[in-house]
Amino acid sequence: MLIKSFSCCLKNEGFLDNRQNAQYQRLASPAILSNNRGMKYGYARVSTDDQKADLQINALTKAGCEYIFTDTASGAVAKRPELTRCLELLRAGDTLVVWKLDRLGRSLSHLVAVLGELQGKGVAFLSLTEAIDTGSAAGRLMGHILAALAEFERSLIIERTQAGLKAAKRRGQKLGRKPSLSSEQVKHARELLDRGESPAAVAKLLKVCRATLYNSVKARN
Repeated sequence: MLIKSFSCCLKNEGFLDNRQNAQYQRLASPAILSNNRGMKYGYARVSTDDQKADLQINALTKAGCEYIFTDTASGAVAKRPELTRCLELLRAGDTLVVWKLDRLGRSLSHLVAVLGELQGKGVAFLSLTEAIDTGSAAGRLMGHILAALAEFERSLIIERTQAGLKAAKRRGQKLGRKPSLSSEQVKHARELLDRGESPAAVAKLLKVCRATLYNSVKARN
């Protein structure tokens, strides 16, 4: 921002020609500035077009963010083009700032994954609402706690899934994908094949591929 203002002043006073002014403007781009010094990047997200990001943007601006990226997407949506663009620009020494943790991560595990990516790049993270700053010892401790909670969450999901499968087996439920052909269809197919019908014709009749027909007949033998 300072470089842009400085270049404009020089041009107005006649010290810069158009080519030199363009060079100064290029130096003021986010990617170039990020290489020169640590910068604060802000990220905001709203779920729908009806919601406004003004509250988040104002808080990020007050926190000193020089560039702010905003996505309109629900928490469950994986595709966030502005977040991807922001993460690509971040360099070692920069800081990513969000208004609240849930604005960044789709889930606890996704949040921990993003924080791990930032740590690997040497980028600090700051959440304004929760006052989490990974640039401090307390913030790094909170990052470890979040990682432990994400691992705990994954363990619970696995445990519940396994318990559900065991309970279903005890109730006599068949697990896995539903067969493509019923018992009656397999019986009918076997009769047609025994009468000399070609596998291709039988498969077409039953609206399945020949591989499915072969596997179904073989499984019922």
